Amino acid sequence: MKGLDVKVRDLIKVYRLGKVEVQALRGLSMDVGAGEMISIIGPSGSGKTTLLNIIGGLDQATAGIVHVGNTEVTALSTSQLVEYRRKTVGHIFQTLNLIPTLTAAENIELPMIALGVSRKKRKERVEELLEIIGLTERANHKPEELSGGEQQRVAIAVALANDAPVILADEPTGELDTVNSKIVVDYLVKVNRELGKTIIMVTHDSSVARAADRILRIEDGVIKMALTPTEAIAEEKAVSYIDQIRARITEIEEELLQLDEDFKTGKISGDEYVEKRQRLKQVRDSLREELHRMGIVT
Repeated sequence: MKGLDVKVRDLIKVYRLGKVEVQALRGLSMDVGAGEMISIIGPSGSGKTTLLNIIGGLDQATAGIVHVGNTEVTALSTSQLVEYRRKTVGHIFQTLNLIPTLTAAENIELPMIALGVSRKKRKERVEELLEIIGLTERANHKPEELSGGEQQRVAIAVALANDAPVILADEPTGELDTVNSKIVVDYLVKVNRELGKTIIMVTHDSSVARAADRILRIEDGVIKMALTPTEAIAEEKAVSYIDQIRARITEIEEELLQLDEDFKTGKISGDEYVEKRQRLKQVRDSLREELHRMGIVT
């Protein structure tokens, strides 16, 4: 089944911890097109996983509306949410959630058994998915016999087992090294491009985030910014440049303090002191002006 569009409007989620209320989402709104792949980034505690869990029917909103295709997820009953999770969304977790006593093939087959798919169709689907993720030869291996990257690829196949149109991936590369992260992300992109699935992926890794069509940044429970991968790269470079300028200003401030000390203790002459101090101040002031031009207040 091809991907569905996702519309989120004014989403609020409040958790109560004893007498304390924690507002994880504060009126968040966003749109994801059918067949689009987006990344969601943001600091810890900003609401990324909470948003994913509400879209996926694993958690309920305090207020607001979530539509996935023609289904109003936030209006579903508990029993309807079970059916929704089985048919409409596939979940990929950082912790994998594979059954350790089952083989890769059996893990992939399990969601289809829950949906009542015939044995013949299950076998065909398992073979198809193992080919998609490149693990046909590892079908009879249990999770502990697979590498971390291979386990995560099995998790992708599990999420696709019932042909869910929407795939939700929560830090799918969080436990993986750089090489395996790229392999897993490449397979997610393949699923998006070749199968037309809508993919919403939470990640802390900027290189992983850039694999998506768009990058949404969450801060304090709302979407603060939407970027294309190209814009994200430019922003990262700009931030890096800003950091370099700030670091150089700090170095100059330390050099000026040392210069004052050297003059007081007679290590340098008055003429040398004036010349060096003037030169350092000119460089510092020009760097500060550069920050001001970029809209950074020093």
